[in-house]
Amino acid sequence: MPTSQPTISETSIRVIIGDTVLTGRLWDNATARDLIAQLPLTLTFSDYGRQEKLAPLPRKLSTEGLPPGNNAFLSDIGYYAPAGVLVFYYRDVGYFNGIVRIGQFDGNMEAITSQTGDFTARIELAP
Repeated sequence: MPTSQPTISETSIRVIIGDTVLTGRLWDNATARDLIAQLPLTLTFSDYGRQEKLAPLPRKLSTEGLPPGNNAFLSDIGYYAPAGVLVFYYRDVGYFNGIVRIGQFDGNMEAITSQTGDFTARIELAP
């Protein structure tokens, strides 16, 4: 099962939830670059299907040059194009049209998976 994709470069990010800082990487694709241009962002996430946390973005991201769908895996950072939402996957969800994989968390996602209701997270470039 692939957990990352080949990249020329990656951009390190931090996701801050309360006092917890998670780290991750955004890959070099049109959607990730478009998200990076909007950072920093503070977004409100909610649970969807007990498999992912999602938050609406201020504006839709480009999906130019990317496949129409993808498989999302545990620890992936994604974008669901039809809804214009940023997605943190905490379970493998399989293939769906509209999923764009844009990055991956480094290590433990407990600060995300332990959230039982809506929560706010700040996404920013890592120093």
